[in-house]
Amino acid sequence: MLVSMKEMLADARKNHYALPAFDVSNYEMMKAVLDACEEEGSPALLMGLGVDLGGRAMDLMASMVASASKFYSIPVCFHLDHATDFELIKRAIDAGFSSVMYDGSVLDFENNAKNTAEVTKYAHAHGITVEAELGHVGNASVGSISETGTDTDPGETLTVPEEVAKFVEITDVDALAVAIGTSHGVYQKTPELRIDRLDEIMAVCDRPLVLHGGSGTPDDQMQNAIHHGITKINIYSDVVGALNKGLKDKLNNIDNPSTWPFLVFEDARVMMKEVVKNKLRTFGSAGRI
Repeated sequence: MLVSMKEMLADARKNHYALPAFDVSNYEMMKAVLDACEEEGSPALLMGLGVDLGGRAMDLMASMVASASKFYSIPVCFHLDHATDFELIKRAIDAGFSSVMYDGSVLDFENNAKNTAEVTKYAHAHGITVEAELGHVGNASVGSISETGTDTDPGETLTVPEEVAKFVEITDVDALAVAIGTSHGVYQKTPELRIDRLDEIMAVCDRPLVLHGGSGTPDDQMQNAIHHGITKINIYSDVVGALNKGLKDKLNNIDNPSTWPFLVFEDARVMMKEVVKNKLRTFGSAGRI
């Protein structure tokens, strides 16, 4: 049975650790995360992305994770990641997701707060946890060159502390993703997290804080962010990178095109689990069960 993300984050906040939240796109990714979490004694926080949830995939993925959770002794949550459409969120709740994220971070404050409040009211009526984002963690990699030829700067869209308390009051969200210097994707240069900005946000926010763009951020910076209050860190690129490298290496050394998928994914499974276990230990969620 799936559990609420709210329960997981409450324990993480109380005991000063963070939960790595892993986007899973298929069975192999799901199983790698669940196996690693059980072996490490950690709650398992899995996420689904819209690109993987078109058509029947929404119900299939939710059913797969819900069914799999019954065969593990650890708490499992399945969270809808970065949804911008209310109808998609409603579908996810109907399908059985135990947590959702509404991402209105590209909107102005008023519209982000208004839409988030509507999502929260609906989700809470169905017993579902809601995460929102204030500030904007962009898709462009830190250090990449934009179409204008200038270096992208995540500092331009950092969360404004003065807006946080008002946003939480209006929306009643259960968790808040904040922008303190990370970006989604693969970094071109090492990010520098704004811990000073995080401290300012913590001083005015009574909800668990979330960090997106965790893949590729140095461990010491992640641990420092956790020490200063982050309780959930999203991970995708590191795990899917391990999956793809494992598959590429294996397929380049296989001559038989009819090789069983179980063998094709063999190295990828091992590499994904190594990445997951490293995050569990680094963020302090290992050994919590």
